[in-house]
Amino acid sequence: MNAPAPSRPVGLLAELTHRCPLGCPYCSNPLDLDARETELPTATWQRVFSEAAGIGILQLHLSGGEPASRRDLAELVAHAAKLGLYTNLITSGVGLNRAAVTKLAEAGLDHVQLSIQDSQPQSADHIAGYKGAFARKVEVASLVTETGLPLTVNAVIHRANVRRAGAMVELAVRLGARRVEIAHTQYYGWGARNRGLLMPSREEAEAAIEEVERLKTTLAGTIVIDHVAPDYHARYPKPCMSGWARRTLNVTPAGKVLPCHAAELIPGLEFWNVTQHSLEEIWNNSPAFNAFRGDEWMREPCRSCARKSVDFGGCRCQAFMLTGEAREADPVCHLSPHHRIVEEILAEARGEAAEPGAYAYRRMRPLPRSRGERLQGEDLDISAE
Repeated sequence: MNAPAPSRPVGLLAELTHRCPLGCPYCSNPLDLDARETELPTATWQRVFSEAAGIGILQLHLSGGEPASRRDLAELVAHAAKLGLYTNLITSGVGLNRAAVTKLAEAGLDHVQLSIQDSQPQSADHIAGYKGAFARKVEVASLVTETGLPLTVNAVIHRANVRRAGAMVELAVRLGARRVEIAHTQYYGWGARNRGLLMPSREEAEAAIEEVERLKTTLAGTIVIDHVAPDYHARYPKPCMSGWARRTLNVTPAGKVLPCHAAELIPGLEFWNVTQHSLEEIWNNSPAFNAFRGDEWMREPCRSCARKSVDFGGCRCQAFMLTGEAREADPVCHLSPHHRIVEEILAEARGEAAEPGAYAYRRMRPLPRSRGERLQGEDLDISAE
């Protein structure tokens, strides 16, 4: 049966590059990262943004990797601003300086989303695999707020920082953020590779959830707190991406268009590229986008479940990773016949901190490394032409 006619998308995640000075072990980028020489040129990205505006997209999220490693970032922002797209820069902050932030603001940037790895500098630098990253982020937050740009702080929660979830909310307040997103690790890409070192115990996760929810009340009117609960500790799965290919799409650095950032891990899907198809053609007709639209693909218990229009069967990527079949019910759901897999994973999560050097740090070429090796990223600077 044919997939239902798609609704119009509202958001585009543009992964401008996979280059990044940080090596965060929970990064959702794929293990096989796109090399610099495969990245789309400026003119192609501008065409993609124009096509996005033409099909009704309102929000453009400029991401990576680290988008500031693109020398044409301000030029891309200016083009998007002329189209009336709301532009959100998702950045590590490393590589930005006063001149760069000013240039982006003058180009029409609407919002900055800055990642932090922990509230403690030493731990934050260790998680990022970059000495001095924490100090740079604090500096960049100040530069952003001085320009008048709205700032969101994003913190990913895992075993190494789970006991400081509340402290990271309080840090976001001190940094002048209007919003903070506390998101428990999603186990895709590098996060999946490091899952055994990142997964907190149930007790730790529940304590962090309770603390963040309490701060929502305590800090109401001071900062907006968005809280993405941990999948593996939930009773029902999240409505991943608000349903497969229903509202948003991703474009990789090399131009491949995905229904979600992790979709490439599902074998057998055919992904179209912006170098060969328009964004509208891809949204409407790409085999990968139509693979899990609607509910005809669903198996039981999802097909007859009253929640199938609420959580859409959960995450297809997670279902594949844990069961080997993307059409199965997300094992996170307690009703899934495969829920025992999640229970077994949780039983193995003891909550002990990872030993120094134990992470498989994100890097452009995931080669074998000696125990204890640390990554040190290169400085980036987009202020120069």
